[in-house]
Amino acid sequence: MADLTDLGIAAIRDGVRAGTFSAVEVADAFVVKVAKAKPLNAFLVETPDHALAAARAADAARAAGETLKALAGVPIGMKDLFCTKGVATTAASDILGGFTPPYESTVSQNLWDAGAGMLGKLNMDQFAMGSSNETSAFGNVLSPWRKAGSNAPLAPGGSSGGSSSAVAARLCPGATGTDTGGSIRQPAAFTGISGIKPTYGRCSRWGTIAFASSLDQAGPMARDVRDCAIMLEAMAGFDAKDATSLQLDVPRWEHGLSPSLAGKRVGIPKEYRVDGMPEEIEALWQAGIDWLRDAGAEIVEVSLPHTKYALPAYYIIAPAEASSNLARYDGVRYGLRDLPDGAGLQDMYAATRADGFGAEVKRRIMIGTYVLSAGFYDAYYTQAQKIRTLIARDFERAFETCDVLLTPTAPSAAFALGEKSADPIAMYLNDVFTVPSSLAGLPAMSVPGGLDKDGLPLGLQIIGRPLDEQGVLNAGLAIEQRAGFTARPDAWW
Repeated sequence: MADLTDLGIAAIRDGVRAGTFSAVEVADAFVVKVAKAKPLNAFLVETPDHALAAARAADAARAAGETLKALAGVPIGMKDLFCTKGVATTAASDILGGFTPPYESTVSQNLWDAGAGMLGKLNMDQFAMGSSNETSAFGNVLSPWRKAGSNAPLAPGGSSGGSSSAVAARLCPGATGTDTGGSIRQPAAFTGISGIKPTYGRCSRWGTIAFASSLDQAGPMARDVRDCAIMLEAMAGFDAKDATSLQLDVPRWEHGLSPSLAGKRVGIPKEYRVDGMPEEIEALWQAGIDWLRDAGAEIVEVSLPHTKYALPAYYIIAPAEASSNLARYDGVRYGLRDLPDGAGLQDMYAATRADGFGAEVKRRIMIGTYVLSAGFYDAYYTQAQKIRTLIARDFERAFETCDVLLTPTAPSAAFALGEKSADPIAMYLNDVFTVPSSLAGLPAMSVPGGLDKDGLPLGLQIIGRPLDEQGVLNAGLAIEQRAGFTARPDAWW
């Protein structure tokens, strides 16, 4: 039998249903693979018992002749931002050290209800703040990829770097991610996998540790477009516990997959051709245009004139919301408590937050507090919200003449660990192509399109109208089939 860990979600699901192999065999294979891959530092907590219990339930249901659940027999990884009942959840921070939730996030519960099992909790940038997975309190996640002729460790992207590394290294067939400004799409591009951020409100935020509440959105990361569609169907749905949840039926995205784009228009935003963009990114973008044209689409140029303001607006709005959301971590109710001798309440707050938060989290809290302060609220936060409205309006106008947009996912391939971490601005620029659609709450997906001269993956991004995940997935499938991306990292770990 072929290595079961080489199979994706659809292949595992169908194989278990057909009796080609058992769910327990699948879970065992992935549990062993996870245990052997500790050098990647992708998993913070391993939960083999959870994965095996779900597998045994799937095998028992099949033996009894019952209809199997949508993800029966499929083990997955869970980003450490999702609260999991009885399993440590830290958001990769010290301040939540020892926190074991007594409840389950809605997204993770939806996945367990669909029959999935959990292989463990995945490492990430602390509180989802980062683009390289270098801000985790538990050490850097390593990408399974290496440049040709080099053994220098590379960033797996962030903040969902543990998820991207684990999927690319075949430690799990799929994983959850969260995307605030590109944290599903950029790591997917860096590691040669697929990932989709659905429309804001498609997936419940309840039980997901908050970074920026008006931007955070959960989504799947997997080997290919079909697997993302399958997983997203299980994750999505209305949740009365989340005031921003959309009260809509979940479409049958897998059933609706089609690589034909006949009659569709694909917009190419001229503002995404930024100065200094590598020739390889430009060439891949042109290849993507040609692939979508071959799929039957008409290519049109569109304008998103406020794109250049998206990054500064995002790095005002997101830190502002973070400074409010993270105020709850004070050492009083749960997590770390640092109480120096003779200290009062304010001293405890200060010491706990100083010791418990990492440098990047502190930076964003300070930025957010500053832009929300009485003297600067209108000058910064109010202006950023106005820009956000204009960016959303740009997308609305663009979609009057096209159905989806095609852009690069990231301005480069994966960079070396430590290469950009000393310069926050250089790190923030990694989000230049992903942030605008996040500010507008639009569905957007990254699919792998090819390799650069160093043999590293490059991704293409598809952005769709609100609630048109199907259009995004179909365009992604058209690219996937024509790109023929089959590259995978060598197992050096």
